[in-house]
Amino acid sequence: MRPAKQTGTDGGTRIIVARILRDWLRPYRYIIGLSILFMVLNAAVSSTYPLLIKVTFDILEGVGSIEAYPKFAQPVAELIGGGWGAFMFLPALVLVVTVITGVTNYFQAVLSNKFSLRTIRDFQGAMFGHLMYADLASLSKDRSGELISRFITDVYLMREALGKALTGMTRDLLKIIFLTCVMLYLNWQLTLAIAVIFPIGARPIIRIGKRMRRASGNVQQEAGELTSTLEQAFTGARFIKTYGLEDQQKAVAWKTFQRIYELQLKMIKGRARTFPITEAFAGVAFGGVLAIAGFQILAGTATIGDFSGFLIALPMIYQPVRSLGSLNTALQEGLAAATRIFALIDDAPTIADKPDAKALMVSGAGTIKFSKVGFSYAPGAPALTDVDFEISAGQTVALVGPSGAGKSTILNLVPRLYDTSSGVVTIDGQDVRDVTIASLRRQIAVVSQDITLFNDTIEANIRMGRPDAGDDEVRDAAKAAAADDFIMQTPDGYQSSVGERGQNLSGGERQRIAIARAMLKDAPILLLDEATSALDASSERQVQKALARLSKGRTTIVIAHRLATVMEADYIFVLDGGRIVEAGRHDALRAQGGLYERLCQLQFRDDLAQDAAQAPSTGDRAQAGN
Repeated sequence: MRPAKQTGTDGGTRIIVARILRDWLRPYRYIIGLSILFMVLNAAVSSTYPLLIKVTFDILEGVGSIEAYPKFAQPVAELIGGGWGAFMFLPALVLVVTVITGVTNYFQAVLSNKFSLRTIRDFQGAMFGHLMYADLASLSKDRSGELISRFITDVYLMREALGKALTGMTRDLLKIIFLTCVMLYLNWQLTLAIAVIFPIGARPIIRIGKRMRRASGNVQQEAGELTSTLEQAFTGARFIKTYGLEDQQKAVAWKTFQRIYELQLKMIKGRARTFPITEAFAGVAFGGVLAIAGFQILAGTATIGDFSGFLIALPMIYQPVRSLGSLNTALQEGLAAATRIFALIDDAPTIADKPDAKALMVSGAGTIKFSKVGFSYAPGAPALTDVDFEISAGQTVALVGPSGAGKSTILNLVPRLYDTSSGVVTIDGQDVRDVTIASLRRQIAVVSQDITLFNDTIEANIRMGRPDAGDDEVRDAAKAAAADDFIMQTPDGYQSSVGERGQNLSGGERQRIAIARAMLKDAPILLLDEATSALDASSERQVQKALARLSKGRTTIVIAHRLATVMEADYIFVLDGGRIVEAGRHDALRAQGGLYERLCQLQFRDDLAQDAAQAPSTGDRAQAGN
């Protein structure tokens, strides 16, 4: 991935354009140069049409005499027979010009799109790579819909700017230059008159383009809002239908549709304003040409050929001039998109390797120690305060406590998804901030309640634990996780698709796939975050057995909502308000009569009440017996 320079996100047009040229287009300078060469050839050859028309009319007016040819063409006319013989050669010359124009146009179009598409690919790769290596705090700042919008809407506008605006602008400017030279040759007085009129019309077009850039930024922001709204509606379809929220969600989406409609209509009106401006100035220019040329022909200072060639050149030059107006709008929209893309790429992650970071060296299962650790997600709202504990290698430690006590925060600090606000987290005596992130996370496996499965095969999802694992190793991991039996019952076995978010599997099956993935990774440190809380009793028993096999010989931190699952832990830490308020084994903690005992009584009472509610009544049993 190309490194991003920390400049050019303040919206300045020159800075942004310079950055695009320097950092993103420079690697393709040879393709761009070849494309420009074909553009030059195309503009030069196509600009000869007015000269061919002039020669044709001059020959017809001079009844085929050599003298009717322009001086530069007379030697050629004499060489091929002169007079009418040379005139008959003109259709072949027109054909040659047409073929060359078509061929050069093809190559410049292919080459210009080649470099623009490659550049867009690089932008997408840089954005995605940045997000993949961004820390969790940075990813949490933006909604996923807004991030997706940058890959779709912003990148599309960038492609329009690169593929059409920059390329089209270069092509049109070259045509204007060559046609201007031809027009000066045909009639310099008329050309100067045109040159005075057209710049006057360019000023309002430029002002409109700048307004379009601001409007484009608003449209892109609303597009991100729309993507986020749609994503929430589709992923939450079950909840929306269950609670009868269809009309509410429809109203929310409609407001976004309406805002985008109004902004896009405003942009369309802005673009449309360029057309009457260019048409008006074109009309003035054409009228002026007719008046001046008429006087010159009557005075004998210009020929019909000069006038005819100039009339052909005028619409030819008008078309690229007109295109520049719309291309400027596309360029401004692309610059607005580039500003947002660079803002994303330049957002430096807070979690990064130190320049002198070394690989984490773990002996055996690894000892984890928290020393006076404090952490805050936001200023003034501490999530952890002076947390002190040590987990010996191979021990299983449970973290319990009410919601918001800081249990998940502790788990997040071990693989350095966040950095501590104060204090130190060490593994085998090594500060996690002093080792490379890659080596740290290689030593850690995570199984959580929210299982992440990708829309791929079962085998591919397990293999993510260790991509270089062999087929036998994948299957052994699945067997150890009690997953092999149900996998082999699927239509395609290990090649069966799990579906989007694992929707083709049950909750227990998804958990066992995740455990198999952790088994395959074979990391010395294991983090279990509510790994069985969403399962039914039958699935929980299967998963608990698999987790017991997975935890054996590993340093394990367990967060469990059901306290019955942590009774056998080597040590239990009870958290409340971001602090460790109790610590010990299950029986000792219950004997203290503190928070842990209250949590146990509350949960066991709830479990008994739930069992009683699920048990059949006496009448039900009697009826069942009948």
